[in-house]
Amino acid sequence: MISRIDLRGDALPQGAALRALLPRADFDVSAALEKVRPICEDVHHRGDAALVEYAEKFDGVRLAQVRVPAEALSKALAELDPQVRAALEESIKRARTVHREQRRSPHTVQVVPGGSVTEKWVPVDRVGLYAPGGRSVYPSSVIMNVVPAQEAGVESIALASPAQAEFDGLPHPTILAACALLGIDEVYAAGGATAVAMFAYGTESCPPADMVTGPGNIWVAAAKRYFTGKIGIDAEAGPTEIAILADDTADPVHVASDLISQAEHDPLAAAVLVTDSLALADAVEKELAPQVAASKHIEDRIVPALEGRQSAIVLVDGLEEGLRVVNAYGAEHLEIQTADATAVADRVRNAGAVFVGPWAPVSLGDYCAGSNHVLPTGGCACHSSGLSVQSFLRGIHIVDYSEDALAEVAQHVVTLAEAEDLPAHGAAIKARFGWKVPGK
Repeated sequence: MISRIDLRGDALPQGAALRALLPRADFDVSAALEKVRPICEDVHHRGDAALVEYAEKFDGVRLAQVRVPAEALSKALAELDPQVRAALEESIKRARTVHREQRRSPHTVQVVPGGSVTEKWVPVDRVGLYAPGGRSVYPSSVIMNVVPAQEAGVESIALASPAQAEFDGLPHPTILAACALLGIDEVYAAGGATAVAMFAYGTESCPPADMVTGPGNIWVAAAKRYFTGKIGIDAEAGPTEIAILADDTADPVHVASDLISQAEHDPLAAAVLVTDSLALADAVEKELAPQVAASKHIEDRIVPALEGRQSAIVLVDGLEEGLRVVNAYGAEHLEIQTADATAVADRVRNAGAVFVGPWAPVSLGDYCAGSNHVLPTGGCACHSSGLSVQSFLRGIHIVDYSEDALAEVAQHVVTLAEAEDLPAHGAAIKARFGWKVPGK
C-alpha cells in the first residue's frame, strides 16, 4: 500500500541531491497557470457576470448574486449543530490566544544622538480570504485565515468560498456559520481562480483587496502565481503533507492513523514516515491495512494518496540521518515520535509546524491547538512560514535625524554615493550644508 525508500548503508547526499531522493507529489502550477490566465482576465473585464458564468460552468449552479446575503449568514449560524458550534468557538478562542501574542509593537533605535530609526507595524487595508469547498468543507480554514487578520488589525476582511449546488448556490452553511461566529459579513460565492481574480481586480460587488490568503487546489495556486506582484499572497499552497520522524519507541497504531489522517484530504496528499527502526516500519505497514479498511474516503483519496509517489516509508541508519532527511524534506506538518522528542524537535530547521510526542497529532493542529494550519507545502518550509499575524503586517521604517546627526555622517553618505556613481545622491546632502554642488 505504501512504498519504501531505503537510505541505509551509504552516506546521505547533500542539499538538492538528498531532496531528489525523497517522495513528492507532481504539482505543475506552471501548466495550470496558462489555463487560469484567460479566466482571470475574463473576471477583470466582465466582473460579476463572469463570476456567475464560471459558477455555473464549474460548480453547476446559477447564482442570483455573488455576495452572500446577510440573512443567509444569520440563518446558517442559527441552524448550526450545537456541538459543531461549541467546537468552532473553542477553536476560535485558542487561535486568538496564540495569535494575539504575535502582535508587534513599534520599536525605536537611537542610532546616534539626534538620529533614530523607528519601525512601526501597519496592517494591510483590505484582505481577501479563501476557504476551499471541494472534496470537503473547511470551516477550520475560515478560522485560520480570519483570526490572524483580525488580530493584526485589518479593517476590511472579505471571504470567498465556492458556490454549492445543494445549498442553492451559497457556500457550505458551516462555512457561513463560521464567518458569522467571527463577525465576517462580507462573503462571496466564488471559487478557485475566479475568487482570487475577484479579489485582485475587484468587481461590481467586491472591491479589490491588497492581499489574498488561504489554501486551495492547483487552480488557486496558479491564480496566486498569476497575481504575484499585483497583490500580496501568502503562498502557493500545494497538496497537504505529513512527515513523521519516529524510532522504536513510537506506537505503530498512532503512526499509521496519523499518516491516514492526512491521506484522506486528497489523492495527492503526502504521507511520509522516516525511521531507523525496521520493526516499526513493518508494524506500521501492517497496521495501515485494517485502519484504511475502516476509514471513509478509501478509494477516492486514502489509497491513491498512500500508494502515490508522494508517500513512502523512508529507512535511515539513525536519528541523525533522520533529522537530515526531514530537514531536507521540509514538511508542511512534521511529527516527532521519538525518545526525548522535545530535544529532537528543537533541532528541526525546516517544517511548517512541528508536533512533539505522541499526544500532539497533526489533527490537533488542524483544529484546536491554537496554532495555524495554513502552512507552506512542497518543501517551501525551508524559506517560508505559515500564516500568522505577521503575514498581514507591513514594517515601515521612520527615519528621524537632526541637522547635527546628519552632519556627523554626511561625508560618508557623499563618499558612498560617489562610489556608486550616483553623484546626485551626494548633492542632496551637500545642498543642506552649503557645500559645492553641480551648477553652483
